Amino acid sequence: MQSILELRHLKTLAAIRDTGSLTRAAERLHLTQSALSHQLRQLEEHYAMPLFARKSAPLKLTPAGERLVALADGVLPQIAGTERDIAKLREGEAGSLRIAVECHTCFDWLMPAMDTFRGRWPEVELDIVSGFHADPVGLLFDDRADLAIVSDIDAEARIHFAPLFAYDMVALLANDHPLAGKAWLSAEDFRDETLITYPVPDEMLDLVRQVLKPAGVNPKRRTTELTVAMLQLVASRRGIAALPRWSVQHYLDRGYVVAKPVTENGLTARLYAAMPQERAGAAYLRDFVDIVREVSAAELPGIQLAL
Repeated sequence: MQSILELRHLKTLAAIRDTGSLTRAAERLHLTQSALSHQLRQLEEHYAMPLFARKSAPLKLTPAGERLVALADGVLPQIAGTERDIAKLREGEAGSLRIAVECHTCFDWLMPAMDTFRGRWPEVELDIVSGFHADPVGLLFDDRADLAIVSDIDAEARIHFAPLFAYDMVALLANDHPLAGKAWLSAEDFRDETLITYPVPDEMLDLVRQVLKPAGVNPKRRTTELTVAMLQLVASRRGIAALPRWSVQHYLDRGYVVAKPVTENGLTARLYAAMPQERAGAAYLRDFVDIVREVSAAELPGIQLAL
């Protein structure tokens, strides 16, 4: 039997296994769902048997699918490792990766990503620029950081912005809050409330920048550095907040507070890895971005790799 298997097929099968969904697998691979379905149908026609049980949710592998995914699990890491080794031969193994962060909740996924990166690039000096930074991109220009995690793109800057992932921002309310019965919150719903945020400029708050400011809504404010303190204040009816769903899912599962979409269509936020254009092609920086995306896709509920 002549094989039609290509690397793209193995990546597709692994993504479906990891996500349990054709939609999410397509997002992870930057494919349309129809293109991904075409690949899967092509394989199933070639082998004359199904690779996934279509009626299960999440999708489950058939024995034939399990065998092909086992092949993917063996081959794909070897290819990635070989390409990484060749990059080290070409560019050298050493370097520095000083990371600046503007996102208070980023450490939930940044620490596991750094652990993985350290194992792949042990000669690279890995560090976090200490403290929270309102202008992390400025640290790149001052050569005080090599990469910054940011939530917005400055098109005029001499900076390369690599997309990491998109995610839902949700409004958080006490379980007995009068607004808790609404299907979603509008900008007007925030007008007479106290908005609890991190102590950062308004342009770094997606809720304010994308929803409240355009609507001319400027509620009273209260700030705290800690996510858990913010949730305690919300639960105590001291105000309402807006945070990434993935950062508070554990509290939502416990019924500590309730989450509501912001606007009828929801509020989507994005994160990017910013780095100087002249260094953006460095193999270890590109690999770090890939690691962040891999770790986030595996660990964070509800994120979207397709931006």
